[in-house]
Amino acid sequence: MTLRTRVAVAVAAVVAVALLAASLVLYPAMAAGLAGRHDGELVVAAGQTPRLLSALKATDVPMPSPPINVGTTLLQLFPPPVTAGAAPGFVPVTSRDADVARGDGAAYFQETSYNGVRYRVYTAPLLLRNGLVRTAVALDQDAATLAQLRLLLAALTVGGALIAGAGARLAAGRVLRPIARLTDAVEQITATGKLTADGLDSGGRDEVGRLARSFTTMTSALRESMLAQRRLVADGSHELRTPLTSLITNLELLQEGRGTADPQAPALVHEARAQAAELRVLVNDLVELARYGDIQMHIEDVRLDLIAEHAVARTRARAPQVCLRTELAQCLVRADADAVERAATNLIDNAVKWSPAGGEVLVRVTPPGILSVSDQGPGIAPDDLPFVFDRFYRAREARALPGSGLGLAIVRQIAEAHAGTVRAEPLPRGVRLHLSLPAAN
Repeated sequence: MTLRTRVAVAVAAVVAVALLAASLVLYPAMAAGLAGRHDGELVVAAGQTPRLLSALKATDVPMPSPPINVGTTLLQLFPPPVTAGAAPGFVPVTSRDADVARGDGAAYFQETSYNGVRYRVYTAPLLLRNGLVRTAVALDQDAATLAQLRLLLAALTVGGALIAGAGARLAAGRVLRPIARLTDAVEQITATGKLTADGLDSGGRDEVGRLARSFTTMTSALRESMLAQRRLVADGSHELRTPLTSLITNLELLQEGRGTADPQAPALVHEARAQAAELRVLVNDLVELARYGDIQMHIEDVRLDLIAEHAVARTRARAPQVCLRTELAQCLVRADADAVERAATNLIDNAVKWSPAGGEVLVRVTPPGILSVSDQGPGIAPDDLPFVFDRFYRAREARALPGSGLGLAIVRQIAEAHAGTVRAEPLPRGVRLHLSLPAAN
């Protein structure tokens, strides 16, 4: 069953239940109303009996009289003394009737059958002669009216449900049209594998419109993620191919020659070890790049100046040829300490790589949460500046230097994971890289 049909059935069921509930209230009310109207008519007829007899000058008419028709009402009179069982005919006289005639009992209503017809009967004292009067009305006409009412209510319930269901199905077709388009888009994506969901956003502000916009946004994000993964695999494969090729070539030369006895063996081994080290750096960078994109970081208040100081100390031991100078103001940020230390180390290592021997690298921390690293290298060309933090991007001047092109990409990923930013600022000599992190409250 389609969603459109289910909506139509649900609306029809709700309308049917509502109409049935209304019928269950209306029918008893109508029946009670008819009964109350008849009772009122019987009381009025009984009260007008003395005036009717006076008008007809028939107060000496022999009684008890047989039931007579006055319009739709039957009328029967009983003279005093009224005794139980004294009057055959319409309704037998009982001791209760005798009490009513004497004034010892109250007038009352009852239902009885006479000549196969069901009657509503009212018994009251006839004050003119201290006798008894009975008025009655046939209930068959009420039965016919109530039967017609039942048929009408049943028809309204069934017809209303069918009309509501048909109308709901037509309306659901229009309301659910965006969902149908969304379903077609999902089926197309499943069949083709292409994450394209254009044209789903109808501009509506309801839940369906929000769903369409969210789905379009999700497919766009997934498409970008897939493209990024493909680029990462392609770039990673390209970067891995060069050191692997060199490593394999050097090993083959060792195998084809005299082995370690070859005079070129030390140079080949040294080159192979350098290529293996480059592979290790590249693999580690790839792991770190994936790590900071997926893991849940431990965010806490940390001292950015202390983290930078520790990163400078570690780099200073590895690069004594460069002067590392620090200007570290006390600064508290909300961040993962390990991730921020990795980002700081990458920024400092990048500056050291580009600085000449005896050059100076300035590491500065300033509130509210900015870490900047300046070098005295050749700087960055304006054309390369927008791509400094892209994965595997290496400027033309850097392609001859060791490195994977992932260090600054890891810095940007760590910054984005902390809702921070990174940027590069050209200097008259060298470049300054900025890492901004959210300050602690």
